[in-house]
Amino acid sequence: MKRSSFSTALYVSLVFLSGAAVGGFSYRLYTMKTVLASPVVSPKPDDYRTKYLDEMRTRLSLSPEQLKQLSVILDSTKSRYHEVKAKWDKEAKLKAKPELRAIQEDQVQKIKGMLSDPQRIEYDKLRVERDKRRSANKASSTSGN
Repeated sequence: MKRSSFSTALYVSLVFLSGAAVGGFSYRLYTMKTVLASPVVSPKPDDYRTKYLDEMRTRLSLSPEQLKQLSVILDSTKSRYHEVKAKWDKEAKLKAKPELRAIQEDQVQKIKGMLSDPQRIEYDKLRVERDKRRSANKASSTSGN
C-alpha cells in the first residue's frame, strides 16, 4: 500500500516540529541550570561610584567644581563607613545601622548644601526614584527565595 505524498509530508513535518520543541525545551532547561548555578556578581564600588557621578553630572547639570565637591563628599562618606564597619564586629552589625544611616543622611545634607535650588529639586526626584528601585529589587529578591 502506497502512502500519499500528503501523509508523508505530514509525518515529516510532525517529526521536525517535535524535534524543534524538544530542542527548545532542552535549551531552556540548560540555560536555567547555568543561570541558577552561576554566582551572582555584585557591581564593584568603583563601578557604582562612576555610574552615580555620571548620573548626578547629567541629571543635575553639575559644574566641574560641584563634581569635585561631590567627590570629596563621597570620599568622606566612604572613609566614615569604613571606620564604623571596622569598629563593629559581625554580631553587632545591627547596632551599626543607625550610625550608618546618620552618615548617609549627613552625606545627603552636604550634597544638598552644594546644589542650587533647581538642582536640589532634581536631586530629590533622583533619590525618590532610587528608593523605588531599591524597594522593587528587595521585593523581587525576597519573592524569588
